[in-house]
Amino acid sequence: MWIDVADLEDIALGATILGTGGGGDPHVGKLVARQAIEKCGPVEMIRPDELDDDDLVLVSAQMGAPTVAVEKLPAGHEPMASVERVERELGRKADATMPMECGGINSMFPFAVAARKGIPLVNADGMGRAFPELQHETFNVYGVSGTPAALADEHGNTCLLETTDNERLEWHARGLTIRMGGVAYVTDYPMSGTEVQDTAIPGTMSLARDIGEAVRTTDLGPVAAIRAATEESIYGDPTQLFEGKIVDVRRRTEDGFVVGEVAIEGLGPDADATMEIEFQNENLGARRDGEWVATVPDLITVTDRETGEPIRTEALRYGARVSVIGIPTPEIMRTDEALDVWGPRTFGLETDFIPLTDS
Repeated sequence: MWIDVADLEDIALGATILGTGGGGDPHVGKLVARQAIEKCGPVEMIRPDELDDDDLVLVSAQMGAPTVAVEKLPAGHEPMASVERVERELGRKADATMPMECGGINSMFPFAVAARKGIPLVNADGMGRAFPELQHETFNVYGVSGTPAALADEHGNTCLLETTDNERLEWHARGLTIRMGGVAYVTDYPMSGTEVQDTAIPGTMSLARDIGEAVRTTDLGPVAAIRAATEESIYGDPTQLFEGKIVDVRRRTEDGFVVGEVAIEGLGPDADATMEIEFQNENLGARRDGEWVATVPDLITVTDRETGEPIRTEALRYGARVSVIGIPTPEIMRTDEALDVWGPRTFGLETDFIPLTDS
């Protein structure tokens, strides 16, 4: 499967829906990917099972607070710089690249890397959504080391990290990101083809494209469009959790994250109810009238009530009319090992995981 400029819009839209409010504004990422593809040609997107066992796969992503990223634009070379720093450390070139997460801007940068290096992009990622921290990866859950890793900034600075565990990688990388101005570009979890096949969540980039196209062209509303696009996927059946008007947003940038809560007053069928959603870059948990109805790792996405456009956490605004959509995550993200890494209590939510299929 080949990805050209025309595909980027749908991939970015679908990935932002799957990104649960995080993953960054895709607009600048689309421009970087578009420029790379226009200059170097379309990107081949391959399935994990098309990798050779000993292929080297390097992931690429932006790291930092989305509130900072909307103002601090990249120069364009940063994702390549971090990939090339890890290649120098390993003494070999990457055979393929892959997104770290399926969300917003981080669905775009790997396409730029793939185009400029002339290598395939693997149709998979390590989150199946977006999460705020580097250890929030299926790669980490199922035993892959995150290092050697590298960070790069717009001034040409790069830093190489070798850590004893993946939580320590997050801690050091977050500090460096803050000192790089709140946004940096990271390459980590260097993997063999076998490790990708064993630990990645397959099909997420093509699913993002399908969701984006469905939402863009639908006459039936965003929930029906997302349901049609995910019907044959490893995700569960989407559902509308709530619709209403945003009446309060409490948001701050803290320790390299955008954290806070949004309050929604019900409209239509939810006219007599309220919903609160807590977020840390991404939406983490939703309460209806004070009772938890959805939590990580399931997807909680806020969309415009009329257009179905996803609204990122840094773009939530008082008065917006919204729909809140829930999408059950694949089983690989719901195991006991996975919930130990990204279950609700790891984010400080006072509840156990509430699967959407049980709510």
